[in-house]
Amino acid sequence: MENYLQSLDDGWSIYLWLVVGGLIIIAVIYWIRWGMKNEQFDEDIKYLVFDEGDKDKMSPEEYAKSREVNATQMESRVRILKRQADEKNLANEAR
Repeated sequence: MENYLQSLDDGWSIYLWLVVGGLIIIAVIYWIRWGMKNEQFDEDIKYLVFDEGDKDKMSPEEYAKSREVNATQMESRVRILKRQADEKNLANEAR
């Protein structure tokens, strides 16, 4: 293998770096797309750590926001779990 690499002309390694760089860019684009599809870029996620017991530690606006975000996340969870169950049922029916 080393003899083969030594027999190549000068400048061949740049093409290897270009291919590897292109693969990295494609992987990053894929994972960003996956994150967007699976709601991973949610700025309001910080409100999910609060519960009813934290009401006295928060302003009324923050508490209302945390309850709204919690309700939205629960709806999203139910929707995603339903979608996963439907996909699993379709896969089982295809067998």
